[in-house]
Amino acid sequence: MESSFKGVLYPARLPTFHRLPAPDDISHLVRWFWIPEWDIEPGRSSRQHLIAYPASNLVVQSGTAGFSGPTTRAAFRDLTGKGWAVGALLRPAAVPLFTDNPGALRDQEVALPLETLVSAVSTAMEPPSGRTRPDGGTRRERAVAAFAGWLASRDVVPGEEALLANRMVDVIASEPDVLLIEDAARRLAVSPRTLQRLARKYVGLSPSALIRRRRLQDAAERARSDPAVDLAAIAVELGYADHAHLTNDFRKYLGFTPSTYRRSAGES
Repeated sequence: MESSFKGVLYPARLPTFHRLPAPDDISHLVRWFWIPEWDIEPGRSSRQHLIAYPASNLVVQSGTAGFSGPTTRAAFRDLTGKGWAVGALLRPAAVPLFTDNPGALRDQEVALPLETLVSAVSTAMEPPSGRTRPDGGTRRERAVAAFAGWLASRDVVPGEEALLANRMVDVIASEPDVLLIEDAARRLAVSPRTLQRLARKYVGLSPSALIRRRRLQDAAERARSDPAVDLAAIAVELGYADHAHLTNDFRKYLGFTPSTYRRSAGES
């Protein structure tokens, strides 16, 4: 599984946060589960900034379930009070379970009437009053098992097209020398047009947007974790034409420059 904080812009500001692998029987549907838990002092809030993975999420929290479509920009959430969430980062093959047009849900979250799922996950995270609360690790593992069991009960058998969409996302996410849609198409022995169709149907973002998101995540993580490395060197390492192109991408999609981000991350 990838770095626990990749995609999180300011890890030092995080509450308790864990990523747990998906069980094998639903690994074609879920990339991993993520679980934040927080307890913020009254009258205060904690803002969490993210470069979200280019995918949809199914999230249970506060007695509700919601489907979040793919994001097109950096996002944030303000945490207050005491709470938790259990989210599943969905693989493309799972998306048709919840929508036939993920592009229409970009940067949106919709509530879903999934009472059985909500009850099972909530019971794991917050046992009924009068029962002993399990330790943190057990609580999270039980919540993931409950979530995974619910997904397994959907009896989803993805077809070849859905599995190809999974492979497309895997190739783009894991191979840093994939810089263009044509690079991904060659890896998968299909046409760029096929990848565009798969991305539209199963992700809701273009293949180019998937590549851009990976590069931005990688650039942000390198800038934060290796403060001594020159930003121009990071740009070259990640396939940008030069430092200016990296800066332009940061400004356009995150709203600040790499150097500004590096300073603010160091002050967290």
